[in-house]
Amino acid sequence: MDVMNIVAIAVAIVVALLVAWTFNALIAKRQMTNNGWADIDVQLKRRADLIPQLVTTVQAYAAHERQLFEDIAEKRSRALAAGDDPAERGVAEADLARPVGRMMALAEGYPDLKASGNFLELQKELSDTEDKIEMARRFYNGAVRDLNTLVETFPANIVAGLFGVAKRAYFEIGNNAERAVPRVKTSN
Repeated sequence: MDVMNIVAIAVAIVVALLVAWTFNALIAKRQMTNNGWADIDVQLKRRADLIPQLVTTVQAYAAHERQLFEDIAEKRSRALAAGDDPAERGVAEADLARPVGRMMALAEGYPDLKASGNFLELQKELSDTEDKIEMARRFYNGAVRDLNTLVETFPANIVAGLFGVAKRAYFEIGNNAERAVPRVKTSN
């Protein structure tokens, strides 16, 4: 064997090792992203399970708010049906959050409801779940950032293309209008 063959074999081995290492890194990042999405999904399902209990509790005090309760039921069904597309799920969850927020605000007008142990416990669980959703969303979005960075950088972008490892979408609940700084008008 001459020197050229040895160099060619050494280069081929280095390239193969680099491809294997990059492929493994891509798969690890994809698995972190999958894990993060599963955590979000669990918490969103938990919230979806709490909402009917809250509706039932509030209905006992505010039965005349039928349209609000129907709106919540419809948007809850849409959120559950949105599936695993982060963009679609984020829109559906934001649509659900609005009537649930109205229902929680409605409770302020019913002192007996606000004092109800069942309502207070459900309100606490919903708040705790919202915190868990936020933590899961941050973990998932961090994992997506890491995966997308690797997929877009050289030489990993070549390996990602060869093996079909694609970028993922971030999970955002809400829209840009809700994030805008509110304008406060003052009169002189």
